[in-house]
Order: sequence, then structure tokens, then C-alpha cells
Amino acid sequence: MLHAPDFLGYADAIQIAKDHPAVVHKALQLKKVGNDLVTLIGGREIHPINVRVGGFYKVPRKADLAPIAERLKWARDAALETVRWVATLKFPDFEQDYEFVALTHPDEYPFNEGRLISNRGMNIAVREYEEHFMEEHVKHSNALHSVHKERGSYHVGPLARYNLNFEKLSPSAKQVAKDVGLGLVVRNPFKSIIVRSIETVHACEEALRIIDQYEMPERPFVDVKPRAGVGCGCTEAPRGMLYHRYRIDDDGIILEAKIVPPTSQNQKTIESDLRRYVERNVDLNQEQLTWQCEQAVRNYDPCISCATHFLKLEIDRE
Repeated sequence: MLHAPDFLGYADAIQIAKDHPAVVHKALQLKKVGNDLVTLIGGREIHPINVRVGGFYKVPRKADLAPIAERLKWARDAALETVRWVATLKFPDFEQDYEFVALTHPDEYPFNEGRLISNRGMNIAVREYEEHFMEEHVKHSNALHSVHKERGSYHVGPLARYNLNFEKLSPSAKQVAKDVGLGLVVRNPFKSIIVRSIETVHACEEALRIIDQYEMPERPFVDVKPRAGVGCGCTEAPRGMLYHRYRIDDDGIILEAKIVPPTSQNQKTIESDLRRYVERNVDLNQEQLTWQCEQAVRNYDPCISCATHFLKLEIDRE
């Protein structure tokens, strides 16, 4: 919805809908299945309110999940079609040698648990994150850049998860990746749209697996008594690994918080991509180069609120 227009020469999905309404309608339906699933579990589509310390305020009955399971089967098939479609797009030749960083887990595709690994040999517990990574100020921006203390920039997100955890994908997700010729390693950030689509296939299948095995618990949450301490964790958001650390008192009041979002972790790599891409394509006209620089940013995060949808590009050709 937000990334494909870049490859098709449209400003946005609304413009695509004028020429290809069926494609956009299917995308909206796929999105709605996800939204409705989050509403069912979390209480509302965005920023769920049903989660609490120790569990949930309310959990669904098994019968409540049956209708959404049928829709998820449709969504899985739609996601498979999406993979096959986006794989036909034209991608710039832009292979890069990144250090990929993501969670890994022995039994599942990374989401909420595991160790932090990279393709450069790093393998650490989440609690060791701040021993290896730091945020730094740069002169040209107010945004913090997160870097590996020894090796500098690194890459989090779909490509990192895929490259480091391919074998943990669901059978259908792995098969469609092979069918479209993606390979086990993807270093072209413009192909993140394919990997996102493959992860959507996996998410649908994982949701169906959980629903099939779900049994309603006796209580929706376990009692948790606050006590002073420090805790940290990593999760895999769609745009990449997210690190949290909190210090609380005996009443459970947060005294200190540190959050390193995936955009901060990718910021230095995004800027490096822009520099290298412009060097290779400086002969493009102003409009084309501006468009493709915006696209290079949206490779990392095409969402409405975070991605670049305008860019002031100045070129000194002397």
C-alpha cells in the first residue's frame, strides 16, 4: 500500500486505485484482517488497550476466534499472491555489505524473545545490548544515531530477520521465497518489499497455528507484585529490532526509561545508502533522483507517519 507506488511510478495507493482498483481493494482487505485481529485481542486497532502487566484484561473464547481464522486463510492466500506480484517489480541494482542484527530464537521466527545475533559473529543476551551498542549525536541532525561500538552502522528490519532466520519461517513462506527466486541472502534494500510480503505470509500462518492450539486460560492474567529493579527487552517491530530498558521502584513507578527504536538503529545505514545511491546515479535528472532517494528511505520504513514523503534535494555538479 505504501511502498509499491514507488516502483510503479505512482504518488500513492489512491492513484494506483484509479488504474488498478482490484489490487488496492485486495490490499485493503488484507490490512483489515490484521486490524480486526488486533482489535479482537488488543481492544482496538492501534495502540491496544487490553494488555496489562501479567497478561490481558480479557481473553477471547475459542469460539470467538473461529471467524477470524477463516479470514486468515484468505489473508494467507492473498499474501502469497502479493509475494509473487511484488517479486516482478523492477529493482535497482544496489547490493550492499551490511551488518545485519536481529533477534534469534531456537524454535520460532524472531518476534519477542531470544538472543541478539549478527552476520559478523555477534551472539549476545539482550541484557548485554548496551555493552555493544550506543547512541551518538551527529552535527548535521537532531536524530540520534545508534552504532555498534566497534563496527559502526548496522541494519535491522525485514532483511536482517530474513537473512539471519530464514529456516524459522513457515513452510509456505520459505517455499514462496524459493519460488520467486529470492535466495537465502538478500542484500538489496529495495527488495525489502518482497521480504515484508513473505513475513506477512508467515504471520498469517503463525496466527492460524496459535488459534488452532489455543485453549482459554482460567484467568486472563497472573498477579504481579511490583518490586524495585531494572529490566530490559528486545522485540522485533515490522521495521526492526526495538530495545527497551526500565528502572522501577517498589511501587512499580518508572524512574528511568531508555528506548532505542529501529529507525534510530538504521539511521546511519540509511544515510550511507543515500550517499552511495546518489554517487552511482548522479546523472539522473532532479525529479528522478529525488524520487529514488525518497524510496531509498522508505525501503526501511514505508509507514505514513515515519517515512519521508518529501525531500529537498540540492545537487552541486561542479
